[in-house]
Amino acid sequence: MRQLVIAERVCLIGHIVSMVFGLVGILLVVPNAEIIMNLTEVGQTAMQWSMAGGGVVYMILGAAAVFLYAYRTLGLGRALAFLLPSVFISLGSELSGTSTGFPFGHYSYLSGLGYKIAGLVPFTIPLSWFYVGCVSYLLARAGLEVDKKPSLLRHIGAIALGALLLTSWDFVLDPAMSQTSLPFWYWQQPGPFFGMPYQNFAGWMGTGALFMTVAAFLWRNNPIKLERSQLNLPLIVYLGNFTFATVMSLAAGFSIPVLLGLLIGVAPAVALWWQGSNGQPVAMEPATQEISVANVKVALK
Repeated sequence: MRQLVIAERVCLIGHIVSMVFGLVGILLVVPNAEIIMNLTEVGQTAMQWSMAGGGVVYMILGAAAVFLYAYRTLGLGRALAFLLPSVFISLGSELSGTSTGFPFGHYSYLSGLGYKIAGLVPFTIPLSWFYVGCVSYLLARAGLEVDKKPSLLRHIGAIALGALLLTSWDFVLDPAMSQTSLPFWYWQQPGPFFGMPYQNFAGWMGTGALFMTVAAFLWRNNPIKLERSQLNLPLIVYLGNFTFATVMSLAAGFSIPVLLGLLIGVAPAVALWWQGSNGQPVAMEPATQEISVANVKVALK
């Protein structure tokens, strides 16, 4: 247990530090090449590494932190029951989107996000779907108390809210990553929402709702009762990634997507976290749960 917590925190801290380092590089160093020239050799090497692989590292660390968290709090089976559907379903959607335009619209990935699967989708993209999707769904599920007061309506609500939180992150992320001076993907047919087609958001909602539905089905016989204290990491990961996208978008002059994201993403996420029970944690942790049995003495006459 202790080793898992340490590894989880190391990955989380590394994830956040990588995002901060990336912001410094993209917003301060790249536009001012003289800064790089004035750095020491070590500094220049660090900046070159950051620009070449920083986007890959922060997504890998984010996925690792969330998977370790899920493994520790939910158990290996339930962690994998979310990881596998989210990765493979999102990868299928991305491959379809980059080759046919369905369900997001016509777009292509550029360099900077790692090796491209089938020459189309960087391998880090499904990882980002996993870790942001997982924390979004857990916040929604806990906030609506799906496992304490189970009902079909609550299950549907958690999936819809989880997909909305995920899509709200893209409201802010997409303009920052596709419309700035250092883009990571581009739209072949720019749409009306700051260069994005409205179809993109339907694709995000649909893809997120699909793999969350699969996870909910696989979890149906295993209640997940997370208390508010156990939802800190999901909230930190969500807010951290939203902040990264916000800084990028504001630096590029995109304020409306940020306001929309705050309204339908950050505000509900914080409210759902706050709504989570504040009692003693009762979530089962099969991977680390220990059961102690007191010694019993029986006297026979």
